Amino acid sequence: MRRIDSREAGLLTLLRVGSIFAPEPLEATDILMAGGRIVALGRDMEIPAGWPLRVVEARELIAVPAFIDQHVHVTGGGGEGGCGTRCPEITAHEIASMGIGTVVGVLGTDSISRSPADLLAKVRGLRAEGIAAYMYTGAYRVPPPTLTGDLQRDLAWIPEVIGLGEIAISDHRSSQPRQDEIERLVSDVRVGAMLAGKRGICHFHLGDGARGLEPLRRLLTETEIPADQVIPTHVNRHHALLEEAADYALTFGASVDVTAFDDAGDDGLSGFGAVSRLLARGVPVARITMSSDCNGSLPEFDAQGAYIGMRVARNTALVADWQRLVREGVLPMEQALGLLAGNVARVLGLEESKGHLAIGFEADVTLLDGDLQPRQTFVAGKCLFDANGREGTPPPA
Repeated sequence: MRRIDSREAGLLTLLRVGSIFAPEPLEATDILMAGGRIVALGRDMEIPAGWPLRVVEARELIAVPAFIDQHVHVTGGGGEGGCGTRCPEITAHEIASMGIGTVVGVLGTDSISRSPADLLAKVRGLRAEGIAAYMYTGAYRVPPPTLTGDLQRDLAWIPEVIGLGEIAISDHRSSQPRQDEIERLVSDVRVGAMLAGKRGICHFHLGDGARGLEPLRRLLTETEIPADQVIPTHVNRHHALLEEAADYALTFGASVDVTAFDDAGDDGLSGFGAVSRLLARGVPVARITMSSDCNGSLPEFDAQGAYIGMRVARNTALVADWQRLVREGVLPMEQALGLLAGNVARVLGLEESKGHLAIGFEADVTLLDGDLQPRQTFVAGKCLFDANGREGTPPPA
């Protein structure tokens, strides 16, 4: 039993839960949060009477690091079929209800009716609602649209910008960038990120074109760019690309991002199936992340490449695929959490504050029930989602 020192006092929230995966299982069952951070972990903590404290009794729930979704069309994607096919924006409630505390906003095909400025405004709006939100500058096309007219300035001067993306390659909707253009973009981002003290990743959209990952393989083979600078996403678009992604990760010690497609007709290409296959190929779990691509479009094209229809992606498949990996024993809880938390934090350069439940880290906590369904989501210590309308109670006098 630990008694909290008065110097740790403030506007406090105490979570009393059944168990904690940080992601490793802890002996602690109490999480004390103050000033947006975790200030103590313990069991049966005693809090002095009269302190400004809210107690959340959730003994039936499991505390885990709040999930991080590194690929979200927060302003809506789509538009491939004209203005009537633009997807809607996502809301803070839709994000938090899936146990997600941090998102990275991205533009896609449409950077004409939507812009990096629109994206920045939405990101700041989500932050005002409590979500930890960031963004990539750029979009599918090359040269990429920016906020300041220069990639390095965007990274250096805009705090919310953590990289470039999603640059499209091996896709009929891309700008068909030459190899030297790809190398220059990644180099600019690397230098801009160094000046800003950021990781500065380049987030590459992979289409189903025959070139696959070849432009990125050449980049890492022919230049001095480190593998952790480049993150390919949608690597489970088809089976051949998934196999290539496994070889790419193993050859370069690189990370790859699996998309939890909510229209995956082939279970082998679902988030669950793709992660399972990468693991079977020997890719370390630490080199795999999952993202949702939510509020992007799910367009359909005919054999000639003409648009014929669209649905809007949601983030429900992301959590469902993750749950299935745990339930079916593909990964234990502590390793599976990396796919949506610790691994993603490392990839984005946020590993010193997110993706782990530890003293000094941001108080981003998701509470799961026995079916691994999110029931409450806290971001910086603030409850943004509560499935039961549960209210905190003051400690006994």
